[in-house]
Amino acid sequence: MPARLLSVPAVAAALDVDRRTVYRFIAAGDLPVIDLRTGPGRSRVRIPAAGLDEFISRRTVAQPTARRCPRSSLPPSSPNKE
Repeated sequence: MPARLLSVPAVAAALDVDRRTVYRFIAAGDLPVIDLRTGPGRSRVRIPAAGLDEFISRRTVAQPTARRCPRSSLPPSSPNKE
């Protein structure tokens, strides 16, 4: 069975990001692509669905850590001056 290939807009929609972000992931080597040449100087890329699944798996975190501001970093409260 042939690999399912996704367009850049489809991947952007699946990740809920802009198409430019998908191209940045591709340029960084985070997302694999298949380049379907459509003529000299033109290319059309597709992302294998399995590559997108792997990308998501690599970036999945078990449980997000809560960001809490320690009390010591809060500014001291000042009394109201009236």
